[in-house]
Amino acid sequence: MKRVAVLGAGGHAKVVISAVRSAGDEVAAVFDDDPSLQGSTVLGALVCGPIAMINTQAFDAAVIAIGVNKIREKIAKAFKLPWATVISPAAWLDPSVKIGAGTVVFAGAIIQPDSMIGEHSIVNTGATIDHDCVIGDFVHIAPGVNLGGNVALEDGVFLGIGSAIIPGRRVGRWTTVGAGAIVLRDIGPQQIAYGVPARTRSV
Repeated sequence: MKRVAVLGAGGHAKVVISAVRSAGDEVAAVFDDDPSLQGSTVLGALVCGPIAMINTQAFDAAVIAIGVNKIREKIAKAFKLPWATVISPAAWLDPSVKIGAGTVVFAGAIIQPDSMIGEHSIVNTGATIDHDCVIGDFVHIAPGVNLGGNVALEDGVFLGIGSAIIPGRRVGRWTTVGAGAIVLRDIGPQQIAYGVPARTRSV
């Protein structure tokens, strides 16, 4: 059993805390920079103070429980910590799947053979990732997203709830795909994609 420090105390942190505990590990402490949350509890876990305090606490590993990709990137680069990979036992992953440090996979997610997930990414509730997908760092795949086989998501991509990408397509760095969008062609970096089929505009 690992003692895991959780960075972030919002709604996303509740799901992370649930996954940590479901995996048989202990939440050692929670940290958040919002003063109004400090001293409160999240699912019974105490919010001890700002994230900078984490260096004074005893834990085996830490996980960033913040859904915003840019914020996870900023924290990961600022704090050199032993990062936990958190996988809910209610998710299904083929044994060939590779998952990077700091990534979380929530209940109901399915990740098929030979897919690769980078560091500090989120595979949210009920998302499906088919065979041979390559997912970068600081990606957020929201609940109910469906990826066909051989999809590539570069660093920082956000896929909104219920969006889908057909097999073999690539989405560029720091692009956002809106809720319910259907991606039928490659999308470049730093775009916003929305609609059925998805159309794009620059950020």
